[in-house]
Amino acid sequence: MSTLSDRPKTALLVVDVQNGVVAEAHQRDAVVANINELVQRARKEDVPVVWVQHSDDGLAQGSDDWRIVPELDPREDEPLIEKNYGDAFEATTLESVLDELAVGRLVVVGAQTDACIRSTLHGAFARGYDATLVSDAHTTEDLTPWGAPPPEQVIAHTNLYWSGQTAPGRTAGTVATKDVDFAAS
Repeated sequence: MSTLSDRPKTALLVVDVQNGVVAEAHQRDAVVANINELVQRARKEDVPVVWVQHSDDGLAQGSDDWRIVPELDPREDEPLIEKNYGDAFEATTLESVLDELAVGRLVVVGAQTDACIRSTLHGAFARGYDATLVSDAHTTEDLTPWGAPPPEQVIAHTNLYWSGQTAPGRTAGTVATKDVDFAAS
């Protein structure tokens, strides 16, 4: 149960599934397909879908790399949060959008696992949200040339790490796409 007692709803938070972000991502097509499945299920269950789109010096707003991947179709009536930092809450309208939607629980998917996904999960959790990571619906690129573990290990470690998060009055954890229950509290 979220510490945000006046926010009983759940939202699907789709983070940075943009052409330039996932172009070289580990198991890109499978992850995007899982995200698309969750988007369609959320819509059928009348669960808000909130999109997050990153821009910075290397990902110019309006460029093809900046655009959401063509397999996904954000609707005009679904909130789109533009961000410039890893944490989707930092210097954005995300908090006010979630407040307006009465959302206290987030189901998080997207990219990159070891950057914006981790930052956003922690940002949500620290702000009192319940935060569930969909274990097979997030990805990252190969950063081994810079000393990082291979992508599959980054993803596995993040799933392990997030499944053990605890804090007073909040829940965290991981779940596979097939087991996502938007109605769970």
